[in-house]
Amino acid sequence: MEILGATLRICVDDLETAVPFYERLAGASALRFERGGVSVAAVGFFLLMSGPEAELEVLRKVAATIAVKDVDEAHTLLTELGARVIVGPQATPVGRNLIAVHPDGTVYEYVDRRG
Repeated sequence: MEILGATLRICVDDLETAVPFYERLAGASALRFERGGVSVAAVGFFLLMSGPEAELEVLRKVAATIAVKDVDEAHTLLTELGARVIVGPQATPVGRNLIAVHPDGTVYEYVDRRG
């Protein structure tokens, strides 16, 4: 499995206030989308999320988002290593993802940009 990078997940109260700070910090423009009632802005290595507390409570349990070349390959390796895949693989607005619980209990999202 080829890991391409990681994204820090940050839940914010006000996305409109947070985005300009992170755009300036990262030197990049935000890519915005909605997912399950949550407003999301991807800015460099930061993934800003804002929405209903019930939705954010679930999202806060995911430690980080890990970009991989192929989610199916990640699924195979994670399963072989004893991780428990709890969501996916499934389509997202920018590719595919899965959510896995590592043997140590840490939860990660794995994403690719394949359609």
